Amino acid sequence: MDIDWIKEQVKKVNYQLRVHAIERASLRGIDPLDIKETLLSGWIIETYPNDGRGESCLVYGMNRDGKIIHVVCGMAHSTLWVITVYEPDSEEWIDAVERRRK
Repeated sequence: MDIDWIKEQVKKVNYQLRVHAIERASLRGIDPLDIKETLLSGWIIETYPNDGRGESCLVYGMNRDGKIIHVVCGMAHSTLWVITVYEPDSEEWIDAVERRRK
């Protein structure tokens, strides 16, 4: 899974939001269109090849208003799955791309 594949799936509307992603987006005031824009404008900043849910990654991007959003997504049966979405917290992220060391 790479960013070109992710963008291609979004353009083909071959992606689905997991229930968790829908719930989190709603709680965090993130519109589904923001998720789409983030995936189309973004790039992968972390990969999780051994995730228990299957290969997944963290995409950093922005919506049209310039709001920074992180999207965790994975692949199942040739479909892109959006697992969760959030705005990066400055307590955990230095600049929304680099995690703070614990």
